[in-house]
Amino acid sequence: MANTRHLFSTPFITDRLEGIDLEALVSAIETERARDGEGVQISNLGGWHSNTAMLEWGGEPAKALAAKANALADAQTLDSRSPKDSRFTWRADMWANVSGKGHANQYHFHPGSFWSAVAYLDDGYAGDDSPKLGGELQLQDPRMPMVRMAAPDLRLKEANGQPMHTEVLLRPTTGLIVMFPSWLQHAVRPFHGEGQRVSVAINLVAILKQRG
Repeated sequence: MANTRHLFSTPFITDRLEGIDLEALVSAIETERARDGEGVQISNLGGWHSNTAMLEWGGEPAKALAAKANALADAQTLDSRSPKDSRFTWRADMWANVSGKGHANQYHFHPGSFWSAVAYLDDGYAGDDSPKLGGELQLQDPRMPMVRMAAPDLRLKEANGQPMHTEVLLRPTTGLIVMFPSWLQHAVRPFHGEGQRVSVAINLVAILKQRG
């Protein structure tokens, strides 16, 4: 009888922002946005994207958020040469995104970092659970473009016999943080809510610890 193993899974971590002052973070973002209203344009299609120095202008709440991301990364990462005492720590690059109606992010990934995270300070839905509001986080299976080029209508089977998804959608909620390997392609579908979404993106770069 044939035996099937499912190899090379991709970790995707979700958690809640317990103990982090979301209002203070939003206030710091609003202050920075007032200072630099133009921001930068990278993957965002509309909306406001801050510089990546949020650890400098975001104050203690930003440092607490970075510490949360660091803890999630530590729990999901192993130094194969020193499994009991990792030689590595993380340098966090952080930036804010503010999105309104019609705004989105095109597919992209984050070269140069190990983990990437997104923290949702305000999902912008204002309690409206209608799927018509869009704004979902899109995650693309990196294996699938090659498979679908060969046979667009075929799907690999999951362990439960169901077809593998080529894309996974996640509807953000206020107070949620997600983390995934930085090579995983992701995007944000156009947001159609009347509110304003405020999120923080974090790249964690692996660096060697300073030994005393």
